[in-house]
Amino acid sequence: KTTTFRMLCGLLPATRGTLRVAGVDFGSGRASARQRLGYVAQKFSLYGDLSVVENLEFFASAYGLRGARRRDRIAWALEQFDLGQLMQLPSGLLPGGYKQRLAMAAALLHEPETLFLDEPTSGADPLARREFWRRITALAEQGVTVIVTTHFMEEAEYCDHMVILDHGQVLAQGSPAEIRRHAPVEEGRESNMEDAFIAIVEESRGSNAGPPAQVRVAARRPAPSRGT
Repeated sequence: KTTTFRMLCGLLPATRGTLRVAGVDFGSGRASARQRLGYVAQKFSLYGDLSVVENLEFFASAYGLRGARRRDRIAWALEQFDLGQLMQLPSGLLPGGYKQRLAMAAALLHEPETLFLDEPTSGADPLARREFWRRITALAEQGVTVIVTTHFMEEAEYCDHMVILDHGQVLAQGSPAEIRRHAPVEEGRESNMEDAFIAIVEESRGSNAGPPAQVRVAARRPAPSRGT
């Protein structure tokens, strides 16, 4: 899943096939495609020695923002993600939750059409995870297509469309309700997304053993006004 994300963001070349993001082919319009997307890596990948505002200034310049628009977008990011009081602090010293906020703010400076989030709530406490998903939902409602990977099956319920991957192979895809139908029916017990996930992987492998740790769910929440 992470390798797929990195290819879709133009960070890794594809060995074969075609990559299209927001309607742009990476083979012929790589720079144009990158301008239409934002990417937040699983691990904090901004510059730890730079302050919060210095990171935002750097990425705003990298995205080609200049003048008043650059100032307006940085001000928006500081306010939207509650980073104003920490703007002079080296980003490497930020608590984990604030590092996630800064990474997401930097990825949104240029107002991308599509945002890739690679396990954005990994290591976060339940309250931080809930807050992060509120932000994701708000972005989707504003017209941004948000594509998320997660290993928390309950988080997949927040998405409009799911894809279950195992070693690069698509095992199932559809709405959460459609995926949940794969779960076995047991009298006196309500099946959940975890049951469906295990059933799908077991059927694919022809095994009664549970799925290994590297199996993950890729989920996306497209903007309601757009096709997926």
